[in-house]
Amino acid sequence: MVARTSLISRRTVQKFRQTAISAAGSLKIKLLLLISFVFMLTLLASCTPSFFGWSQQSVPPVDRNSRKGYTLLINTWKRYDLLKQSISHYTSCPGLDSIHIVWSEPDPPSDPLVKFLNHVVKSNPKDGRHIELTFDINKEDSLNNRFKELKNPITDAVFSIDDDIIFPCSSVEFAFSVWQSAPDTMVGFVPRIHLINQSKENRYPYIYGGWWAVWWTGTYSMILSKASFFHTKYLRMYTNEMPTSLLEYVRRNRNCEDIAMSFLVANATGAPPIWAKGKIYEIGSTGISSLGGHSDKRTECVNRFVSEFGRMTLVPTTVKAVDSRSTWFW
Repeated sequence: MVARTSLISRRTVQKFRQTAISAAGSLKIKLLLLISFVFMLTLLASCTPSFFGWSQQSVPPVDRNSRKGYTLLINTWKRYDLLKQSISHYTSCPGLDSIHIVWSEPDPPSDPLVKFLNHVVKSNPKDGRHIELTFDINKEDSLNNRFKELKNPITDAVFSIDDDIIFPCSSVEFAFSVWQSAPDTMVGFVPRIHLINQSKENRYPYIYGGWWAVWWTGTYSMILSKASFFHTKYLRMYTNEMPTSLLEYVRRNRNCEDIAMSFLVANATGAPPIWAKGKIYEIGSTGISSLGGHSDKRTECVNRFVSEFGRMTLVPTTVKAVDSRSTWFW
């Protein structure tokens, strides 16, 4: 009788253990599902603030009396439709204070063009902002014109841009905020790199590296001025302090004014530029970068500038500024 009771007790204990194990397993599964659900909910909330009824934070309004906005410095050449499209777009960006159009054509801007652009800068801003529009007329056609000192600039920040590429205002405002945190350096969207020449066949100690070299190495040392922010003081320095022989070299070769500006800023700061992530839309045809021998010419420029400055002023970096509000994973 005792043995039978003991057997029943053991069976009861075993059954209880099996039930407990099954319950624990079920609890673990439920707990795992709960954690997964909470994680997905948190991820959704971080990506879409409106999920919980929150409103998306926009770029704060700019104080128009404190020189906190930026000047659009746009280079153009006989592409009036592209110029109109670019100006029409950028006048809707909240940080824009003024526009300087670098004009190096033999004929002055036509009355219809001036009238159209004046209408755009008056009608496009939605918050009552007043945007100044100026044509910087140059008698000579030279790439140095795009960096001539501005007369009576109303902002410290300059956004240098070509007329055949467009960036969304969100990307522009983000890059501007990055520049505000480091106003002595260049901040922009198009990085390039100088590489030390490991080959004995090439007579140059440095090689100009394009986008694929940046992508492969994850490193850059230049930001092209076709889409970059920098302080207006560098326009004064480029105009008045750049060696005359270097300015003449740029004028004669019709190339590398952007590399020259990168050298100038790096020489003044001893610091690298900052690459800001942003979407780019090309609205024109391919430029001089698509021509044969472009990289060779740029390599020659880099080495010429090293000789002019007496040293390699460019500073490599791997830092990239990314807007975390539009990024899923950090």
